[in-house]
Amino acid sequence: MVFTTAGGGANQLDTGYEIENSLRFNDDDSAYLTKTPSSTGNRRTWTFSCWFKLSNVGTDNFSLFTTKYVNGESTDIVVSLNKIEVYSVGTSGYDFQYATSQLFRDVSAWYHIVVAVDTTQGTDSNRVKIYINGSQVTSFSTTNHPNQNFDTFQNLSGEPTYIGASDVNVLSPAITRFFDGYLSEIYMIDGTQHAASDFGEYNDNGVWIPKNASGDLTFGTNGFYLEFKQLGTAADATSIGADTSGNDNHFSQINVTPAVDRTIDSPTNNFATFNPLDNDTITGAASFSEGNLVINANSDAQSGCPSTIAVSNGAWYIEGKCLSSTFEIGVFGYGDGFSFNLANHPPYGDNGYPFAYNYGGNLAINNSDTQTGLATFTTNDILAIALDMDNNTIKFFKNGSQVGTTITDSNLSTFAPYTFYVANHTGSNTNMFSLNTGNPAYTISSGNSDANGYGNFEYAVPSGYYALCTKNLAKYG
Repeated sequence: MVFTTAGGGANQLDTGYEIENSLRFNDDDSAYLTKTPSSTGNRRTWTFSCWFKLSNVGTDNFSLFTTKYVNGESTDIVVSLNKIEVYSVGTSGYDFQYATSQLFRDVSAWYHIVVAVDTTQGTDSNRVKIYINGSQVTSFSTTNHPNQNFDTFQNLSGEPTYIGASDVNVLSPAITRFFDGYLSEIYMIDGTQHAASDFGEYNDNGVWIPKNASGDLTFGTNGFYLEFKQLGTAADATSIGADTSGNDNHFSQINVTPAVDRTIDSPTNNFATFNPLDNDTITGAASFSEGNLVINANSDAQSGCPSTIAVSNGAWYIEGKCLSSTFEIGVFGYGDGFSFNLANHPPYGDNGYPFAYNYGGNLAINNSDTQTGLATFTTNDILAIALDMDNNTIKFFKNGSQVGTTITDSNLSTFAPYTFYVANHTGSNTNMFSLNTGNPAYTISSGNSDANGYGNFEYAVPSGYYALCTKNLAKYG
């Protein structure tokens, strides 16, 4: 199992700088941002910095940042086969290329990347520097340094820049390699090679966190700073792609829905999602989308997934939207090394002592229905769970009303920590559930946060319960 620990980890309380927003990219939507510079800046010296949280890992390639040249030449920063690759490719092949030895497969974590380029440097290893979570990468599976004074294709007039996608077709536009996950706090500095320490710092617990850097930076001609503060769709200061550096290098958005895709999941407050690395499917057909907030059974009769954050203490509230009607939602215990397992359908595996609300209108404890004949649910209903680990209680809700009576069971402590989960019950199910731990992938009609001001929920958060995010986890978990 993988729970949130690295990069944007649980303890963020000792920093005064907060990042409020990120932009969620769903690769199935072919979503990206783009801008074409109207003048040439510094092609030899520049720095790119951003925070990213992956949703999809495995065999795909996801572009963080690309500049496309007219005849197929480009400079790219991508996540390729779980490695970070930075390269510039021309008509005769790679002008430089770096691929990390380290793999990046943690879907629960925010990572920070800095790519700092200065091809004027006399030492070849200083011409391209890559930093991950504050540390310079020195171990590469592929290393090919650029020639001194090489002109990259970044900051070149008339050639488009892409965030979250690439154009890899030499003869005609073919946008591809769509990013799948969350991007936040994106900087491009035209004319300066910066170190990671100019954008972040280590907190008292040794966790790499962002710092307020914008006032100390000189952005140069084509530099920009994307904070995703606005919700407009035009390429101007009111848009989701607004440049807040002062340069007005605003980006156009393609297949982005700002009101839904802008989220409060950020490097300084990391919200739980589904955890595909710990999902269990019989046929392997289940898939995830919308930043790992939607699970699609794809006709897999035994499929399910837990959340990325597990809790042993505190009181927690989650919601979600039904996208089908034959599944269950509940909590599952990982104590004593239990694993999320669907072999006995639903996921009781090694035991785990789960508590569930299922589509038949029953509340179940450890695979036994204990309250029956309650409200059933169907598409578009909002389900919720209020889990109190301090008092060993759990409540289930449908459309804001409690279903059945409160369950009190000391096994919540015995089998802690607990995650929230969803599991399928039929081979015909698709798009079972859209999880909302506070950053929904669907439109909220009312809007409610917890007592700390975190989260965006359809119904009022019960008093004393909190959104499942790292700010709250640091305080109550």
